Amino acid sequence: MVAQLRLPHREEQMPDKQQVVLEFEAAGASDQGRTRKTNEDAYGLSLRNTEGACDFVVCDGMGGAAAGEIASRLAVEAMMRAMSQAALTPEVFQKAVDAANDSVRRSAERDPARAGMGTTLVALATRGNRAWVAHVGDSRCYRVRDGKLERLTLDHSLVDEQVRLGQLTAAQAETSPMRNVITRAVGTQDEVAADLIDFAVEPEDLYLLASDGLMREVDDQQIAGILDPSGDLEKMCARLIAAANEAGGRDNITCVLARAR
Repeated sequence: MVAQLRLPHREEQMPDKQQVVLEFEAAGASDQGRTRKTNEDAYGLSLRNTEGACDFVVCDGMGGAAAGEIASRLAVEAMMRAMSQAALTPEVFQKAVDAANDSVRRSAERDPARAGMGTTLVALATRGNRAWVAHVGDSRCYRVRDGKLERLTLDHSLVDEQVRLGQLTAAQAETSPMRNVITRAVGTQDEVAADLIDFAVEPEDLYLLASDGLMREVDDQQIAGILDPSGDLEKMCARLIAAANEAGGRDNITCVLARAR
């Protein structure tokens, strides 16, 4: 399988296709990793499969004490509630991110111990044969189509932006002491803009949503080698987490896999 980085526009323009209702199957898993004392990641998935309506989200929290764990859980809950409506547009999707941002922000304002808490967020929603991806921070969404692993999101991180500006090479970014600094998060400001793309789903598409605890240990080529478009989703989630832990497991690791059929 070939791995490649795909650079999406803010909203991907696709030719109209005949409406086809696709169903999804999915699996998710989260692991504390080998060095962290708590798991600050959270995920949610909904397989209603009514008119192809399914929702998936992964969040990676940050903050002192248990604040990161609270931030990611609140964001997942708010995002899943907002995405549960049948109709979905880019505007509605952004409002779902706004709801997650407000939920985390209000919780931090009520409890001084949670001040400054926030979370990354990556979400995938499907309706019929269409899909929307929203992301904030450095959790990612990938797609396997026709034997190729495509990265659909660009990290909101200092080093990723420096690479895109030509200030760092990809190899330098991997060892940069600023590697974990993100430039956008849910809950840390009054408002946050998500990057949004939409596209047509094709049968046998395989989507991966993951926190950076996976990518910091397992590169895209290794991820591509683990993902099998026809493989067992739960086993692949377990293999991804095991690979990250074997490489050091220095962060919490969460992945959600969803396949169209």
